[in-house]
Amino acid sequence: MTDLHTFIAGLPKAELHVHHVGSASPRIVSELAARHPDSKVPSDPEALVDYFTFTDFAHFIDVYLSVVDLIRTPEDVRLLTYEVARDLARQQVRYAELTITPFSSTRRGIDERAFMDAIEDARKAAEAEFGTVVRWCFDIPGEAGLASAEETVRLATDDRLRPEGLVSFGLGGPEIGVPRPQFKPYFDRAIAAGLHSVPHAGETTGPETVWDALTELRAERIGHGTSSAQDPKLLAHLAEHRIPLEVCPTSNIATRAVRTLDEHPVKEFVKAGVVVTINSDDPPMFGTDLNNEYAVAARLLDLDERGLAALARNAVDASFLDEPGKARIREEIDTYTSAWLAP
Repeated sequence: MTDLHTFIAGLPKAELHVHHVGSASPRIVSELAARHPDSKVPSDPEALVDYFTFTDFAHFIDVYLSVVDLIRTPEDVRLLTYEVARDLARQQVRYAELTITPFSSTRRGIDERAFMDAIEDARKAAEAEFGTVVRWCFDIPGEAGLASAEETVRLATDDRLRPEGLVSFGLGGPEIGVPRPQFKPYFDRAIAAGLHSVPHAGETTGPETVWDALTELRAERIGHGTSSAQDPKLLAHLAEHRIPLEVCPTSNIATRAVRTLDEHPVKEFVKAGVVVTINSDDPPMFGTDLNNEYAVAARLLDLDERGLAALARNAVDASFLDEPGKARIREEIDTYTSAWLAP
């Protein structure tokens, strides 16, 4: 596995399911906590390890929102965004779709125009300096109800505010007690404005939530979709229509969505012919990164270098990057893999 870890570290990749605030490294969280000492988030990086140990999904949401509360100024937004892009670049991520929850910032008093300017300034600087292309998914925080949905779709579709890097529209937060169909009007508006539909579904609820995401929200990819394995008809539908699952193995264990890695349904997804992409979700909070998730996938799926390269191509193919951009990263993956395997 040592050689595979080295191969993974250099493999060009795309990351499709990773959260903005959830990607804040301990160093960045510590810096933000020190800026805002009234927060309950510890500023000691060692104490953050215990703070980021979750008892269940509800506890994870509580902790996540406490970190969200550290993002209080446009300068905080810019710092976080730029540093997340830096961390992605270090892992050879060539393209990332970063899920951002603007409602969490605007409701805390950050000016909406200043917020958009901050993320765009960081995105452009990161691409120029690191070569990593970043695009945005604006998502509804499900726990905040329909008011947050209205605000999120407004920010995503207003031509005076919509950032250049925005490509998709999502729905995150808890699923229990937050049915997907109620968000249909907001997804309809986002789709009409040219955005792609990428809701979370089936992470902590059954396959019916995934069906709702497909039929009501017109999902083009499914965030997590863990419970899809319980429904053979759903697996067949996902496979037939080439609707990818954004799989985040370590996250599913950390939030108790799945009991153990060995029980993770990713093997069943692949066996059923479903397109699988590997992602990190909220990596520092779960003590992981994208490279580690690829190593986990290699073990669970018994993959060699060619198999890992195929996973990397899956993410590129499932992305909303333009075709020339996809072709460029595919070529990088193939060139890297061929050179690695050359005698």
